[in-house]
Order: sequence, then structure tokens, then C-alpha cells
Amino acid sequence: MSTIVPGSGLTMIEAEMARQHADARASFHGAGPVASKLAESIRRTGRLTLAAMGGSHWVNRAAAVLYRRLGVEVETEVLSELLITPQPDRERTVLLVSQSGNSGEIVAFLERPPGRQERFGLTLDPASALGRGVPGLVGVGGPERAFAATRSLLVSHALHLSVLAALGLPAKSALDVLAAPVRPDLEAALSAVGASTALILSGRAELQGVAESGALCVMELARLPALALEGGQLRHGPMEMLSPASGIVLLRAAGPSAGLAPGLAAACRAAGSPVVVFDLSGEADIADAVTVRIPREEGMAAIFALLPALQSFLVAFAARRVTHVGEPLRSTKVTTEL
Repeated sequence: MSTIVPGSGLTMIEAEMARQHADARASFHGAGPVASKLAESIRRTGRLTLAAMGGSHWVNRAAAVLYRRLGVEVETEVLSELLITPQPDRERTVLLVSQSGNSGEIVAFLERPPGRQERFGLTLDPASALGRGVPGLVGVGGPERAFAATRSLLVSHALHLSVLAALGLPAKSALDVLAAPVRPDLEAALSAVGASTALILSGRAELQGVAESGALCVMELARLPALALEGGQLRHGPMEMLSPASGIVLLRAAGPSAGLAPGLAAACRAAGSPVVVFDLSGEADIADAVTVRIPREEGMAAIFALLPALQSFLVAFAARRVTHVGEPLRSTKVTTEL
């Protein structure tokens, strides 16, 4: 990771966020040839494994929902787990995702023979071990310099969209969102969770991976406990931890899951937890919750509309609690030891 000059952490994060939409659009449009080859491999092998570490894993978790909707047999794996418990040697397409392309897990995995795997990469650094090691989708703009992942997440989603489009997913609505970023007013939401000492983020389907990347952002920047639990999973036991000190951030997309959010919000409010809803459903606001209204979207368009708004919210939440936000105490950008 580049050395962060004291006092510059937030400036660096904001600089990455300011150019993420343009870089994501350019990444999508530049990825066509490799995306087509990757789509051909997926059709040929009939299996897709998305493998990554850190925030890249949560990108994969969100994108996997969209691959599955196209009929692709897909699984998401933490790369360190694959090193310990390798998959059976069958025909499959493996997409290794790493913004830096140089983590210890990536290097170790590439050193192992592929067997019947057809391997591809997705990275922001073409000169990295991943960029040099396998055919790859490469994001525009180079590696992310700030500590917490922001631009790299949106760019990685755009590269996934290039593959999904090659598999037949219409991309226009998602690209339209990238061309006209949503910037909602966040002040009421920030006030609602201002006294929270922990955050629980929750989504469904394609937005659950976004919730998981958001929880990582809270832990990295605000240095507070944060969980990301899919809506059904939150219902099954973890409700016991809720209290007025636990802030709830619900992510609500359009589609079949939209009707499930009001009941969950009501249960959280009954426990005394403040509830913020980032709402892309097009449905009425949920009672007794603070709503951040975003135009109705689903699929990758919902991810593109929500992710930057959620990033802005969480970065501001952290900046109100941490001096020199974005300057890590214990972490490095690239983990070189397994």
C-alpha cells in the first residue's frame, strides 16, 4: 500500500470516490474481448467459481446473484479456504478477483497447477501477479491508493457486468445509472445512527453483498463492530443482540424481497434500534424508519445506484467518530503473508 501522509486518509478516499463512476464506465467498455472469452468458458465448462479475499469477495457475492439469474451454476469462495480445501478437479471456470492482484493468497493459488480449471483474473493492476498470470479483466485507473475499498468495488462490479452482458444480461439500465450518479441527502440518516456503537447492515439477493462490503467499511474506517446479515439470517436468532445502541441499515431493492423489509424494520424498532433504509424499491417509505430514497432499481443497476451512496454514508459516519479517518493502525492494503 502507498504510504498515507498523516491527515490525508479522508482526502485520498474522497479522491477515489470522485472518479469511480468514470473509471467504472471506461472499465466496462474496455473489457469486451476478455469478457467474451470468459463467457465462452463459462458456457463450455458449465461451472463458475468466483474466488477472492476481503472486499473483492463481497463483490463476488453480489454479482453471483446475477450470474445465477442467467442460469449459471456459480459459487463464491474465499481464496484462503480454497488453499486449505481445494475443489475437486473438474471442468470449471475460475475467476480470481483481486484489486491489487498481489495478495499472498492469489500468488499461492496461481502457483498450483490448474488441472481442468480454466482460470481468469479480474484486477486493477495489469502488472500484478494476477494480471500477468492469467487472462484478465483489467479495471481502468490503476490500483486503489486509499485504505478502504471504494472505487475498486464499483470498478469490479462494472467488470462483472461486462461478463454478464456477454452472457446475455441487458446492461443499459446499469450503465445509465453510472452516467447519472445518485447523490441523496444523508444527514437525517447520519443523525439517526449517530449514537450507535455497532452497526448491522442487511440486504437480500444482490444487495446482501453490498451490505457485507459496507460492514467491512465500518470496521476499517469507524473501528466499530459491524455485521452484515441477510434479512432472513438476521431474523433467525441474532435479533437478541439488538438494542438502542445497535444501528440498523437496511438495503431494499425493487423486486420480490421488497415486501419483506417493513416487517424486519418494525422488529428492529421494537428492540429500540434506530433503523435507516436505503430504499430502491419504489414502494412506500417504511414507518418509523429514516428513509434514504433512491430511484427504483434492481439487479446491477441497483448495485450501481446504491453502492456509492452507501459509501458516502459510511465514510461520513466514520469521519464523525475517528480522528484521521482512513489512516490504518493495524492493516495493510495487500496481505503478503497467508
